[in-house]
Amino acid sequence: MKLSKLAKASLYLSLSASSLIFATSANATDPSSETSLSKVVNAGQKINQSAVKSQQRVNNLTEQVQTKLQQFHVVTKEVDGLSIYNQQMQTQLDSQLTELAQIAKSMEEVSVIERQISPLMARMISTLAAFVKLDVPFLPNERTKRVADLKSMMKRADIAVSEKFRRVVEAYQIEVDYGRTIEAYSGVLPIEGKKMDVDFLRIGRVSLVYQTRDGSRLGEWQKLSGKTGQTGQWKTLSQDYRLGINKALRIARKQLAPDLILVPISGAVVSINQSSTPAE
Repeated sequence: MKLSKLAKASLYLSLSASSLIFATSANATDPSSETSLSKVVNAGQKINQSAVKSQQRVNNLTEQVQTKLQQFHVVTKEVDGLSIYNQQMQTQLDSQLTELAQIAKSMEEVSVIERQISPLMARMISTLAAFVKLDVPFLPNERTKRVADLKSMMKRADIAVSEKFRRVVEAYQIEVDYGRTIEAYSGVLPIEGKKMDVDFLRIGRVSLVYQTRDGSRLGEWQKLSGKTGQTGQWKTLSQDYRLGINKALRIARKQLAPDLILVPISGAVVSINQSSTPAE
C-alpha cells in the first residue's frame, strides 16, 4: 500500500527517534542523560501517536473518496440510462406529433367526404328502390320496408354518416344474397279475384312459384319484357310440377337434405306493347 507524505514523515521521525534512543543507550548510566532520554522518548511517542491519528484520518478520507466514487459511477449509469430513455421518448413524441398532424388533416377532409357521400347514398337508395320495384316480387313488404327505412334514416341527424353508409351497403348485400339462396315463406296472393293463403318458393332470382295450402293450384311468376320496362304476371302451372315443388319447399325449410329438384324457370316473354321495330 502506498503511504502518504504525512505517514512517511512520521515513519522517518520514528526511526530517527529510535536511532537516537539506541545511540544514547550506552550512556544510560549517566544520571544527567536520563532526563534528556526521557524527553526524547516522550517526543517519539507523541510523534507516533500523531502519525497514527494522521493515518486514521487518511484512511477515513480514502474510504469517503471511494464511497463518493462509487456513488458517482452509479449516478453516471443512471444519467446514461435516462439519456437513452429520453431519446426513445423523443422518438415516440415525434411519431405521435406526425400522427396528430395526419389526424388533423383527415378531420379537415371529413367534411368534404361527407358532402360527397351523402348524395352518393341518396342515389344508391333510389337505385335500390327502383331495383326492388322491377325485380321478382318476393318478400315485397319486407324489401319495401327496408328501402323506406333507409330513406327515413337519411333525414335523421342523430345517426353518423358512417352508420348510414354501413346500413345502405348492408341492404345491398342482402339483395345480393337473395340471388344465391333458396327460401320458402307463406303469404296471401289474389287468385281469380280471391285472396288465398299460399306457400311461396324462391330459388335465387330464376324461379318464384306458389302453391295453395291444399295443393290444388300452382303458379309461377313470369316476366314480361316491353319497351317501357320490366313487369310480370302470375301464370298457372300444371300439376306435373306439384311433387317437385313440394320437395323443394321441404328442402328450403331444411326438412330434407339438398337434392335435385324439378321446378320451372321463369322465362321472359314478349308483351303486347312491344314496339313493332325489330331488334337488331
